[in-house]
Amino acid sequence: MSQEVDYIVVGAGSAGCVLANRLSEDSRNSVCLLEAGPADKSMWIHIPIGYGKTMFHKTLNWGFYTDPDPNMLNRKIYWPRGRTLGGSSSINGLIFVRGQKADYDHWAELGNAGWSWDDCLPYFRKLENNDLGEGPTRGTNGPLNATSIKAKHPLVEAFIGAGQKLGVPRRQDFNDGVQEGVGYYQLTTRNGKRCSTAVAYLRPAERRPNLRIETDAHTTQIIMEGRRAVGVRYVKGGKTIELRARREVILSAGALQSPQLMQLSGIGPASLLQSHGVPVVHDLPGVGANLQDHLQIRLIYEVSQPITTNDQLHSIFGKAKIGLQWLLTRSGPLAVGINQGAMFCRALPQEAATPDIQFHFATLSADMAGGDVHPFSGCTYSVCQLRPESRGSVQIKSRDPFEAPSMQPNYLSTDLDRRTAIAGVKFARRVAETAPMNTLMKREFRPGKDVRTDDEILHFCREYGATIFHPSGTAKMGVASDPMAVVDNRLRVYGIDGLRVVDCSIMPTLVSGNTNVPIVMVAERAAEFILEDAKRA
Repeated sequence: MSQEVDYIVVGAGSAGCVLANRLSEDSRNSVCLLEAGPADKSMWIHIPIGYGKTMFHKTLNWGFYTDPDPNMLNRKIYWPRGRTLGGSSSINGLIFVRGQKADYDHWAELGNAGWSWDDCLPYFRKLENNDLGEGPTRGTNGPLNATSIKAKHPLVEAFIGAGQKLGVPRRQDFNDGVQEGVGYYQLTTRNGKRCSTAVAYLRPAERRPNLRIETDAHTTQIIMEGRRAVGVRYVKGGKTIELRARREVILSAGALQSPQLMQLSGIGPASLLQSHGVPVVHDLPGVGANLQDHLQIRLIYEVSQPITTNDQLHSIFGKAKIGLQWLLTRSGPLAVGINQGAMFCRALPQEAATPDIQFHFATLSADMAGGDVHPFSGCTYSVCQLRPESRGSVQIKSRDPFEAPSMQPNYLSTDLDRRTAIAGVKFARRVAETAPMNTLMKREFRPGKDVRTDDEILHFCREYGATIFHPSGTAKMGVASDPMAVVDNRLRVYGIDGLRVVDCSIMPTLVSGNTNVPIVMVAERAAEFILEDAKRA
């Protein structure tokens, strides 16, 4: 087995699987994809509603916890991240959302040439196979399926109707550049099964002789020669293995572990590295800074009719019915995952020109995402602020690559974030109290009718707020004059040769929506950059 390849990709997640496919399309390129977790063989990965089973899975999920967050009553907040082929795309909520046109135009306005909406749109079209059909903003020839929900649930229809009564237009496509609206999400599913990036990109490529896929391979360090990345060390089966890269090392380990790997390898804030005895290769203060995440606030209602997924899961006959439905026809509740109802709207309309909150409406309820469903008929209004101002950090705690880094999100640390969270809860209540939704709502279970004032609502947000699984920004893309920028507009690490970052870390600002599809787009672009730069070399 060769211990030298052209390209090493660290992390087989939403980005890494794309890179492995695209870089190995040319048989002259040798590529090694390293994944710390196992292969994606669990049936719970491939059944869309299996999200609930993988949320706390010991081998498929890193199961991180944040540091105590002073803005969240000093709670340690659970942060699941995918640890298998496909990464978090193998355990996520399956939502196919690009974000807003303004998100990418803002990246370009920050000086990141080539990252406007118009620049990114061809790559969004390239990656998708959209069942809404070909169009100026949609593609149908890509590897990743965007599948519309065909079965119309009465609760979701009521949710949509209430949104319309409140002035939010019904929308079929949230990805055409105009996001404001209410409707059904499209999902990353194919024939009733999850379409992760492992399914979409890795399966078609995995038999290529020039692509080597190593699972259960935990990367511990980037090998540096001066200021050039020349390979990595990884541990597999208890043995440390050195693998050399003739051309590039590409970090796609995610917004938590890509900065951790850089810091462990001497690339990051000098003071942090020195405090842990890590020799400083390059003082790059932005590594691990600028952490952003979407905070979800979940309102739970008891429903007046036994029409929820809770009811089906509490009945032996209901379980048998939906199980058979999925086995025989790949349809039904097991095929559509947790969240069906979508709404993008403005909770603070005087301050937001575009939607500032997103709803994930679910026809089930539980104390936490992935937890056991409640004993009553229930539904969930999950609301999150789309563009938080709060910034946190990721920092190593020691030189031990197997010790999780310190993760401090600093949720709700700005006035705007607090006001948006409060306004989001109030808007969710308005939806629940508006016809036709109000005819199906029996009672507000959480937070409950006694929580009324802004201070009480904010306390509820601090007590129950949780991640919606979109940590980003910890190796941000920016101009060379920005001291906190980590990568340039071709995702090359400043001051280091042969090293790129391609994952959610590079987002200068968090996109207005779920992050899986945006990062597939970023990886499609990055693959082109890498191949173009190789031709110039």
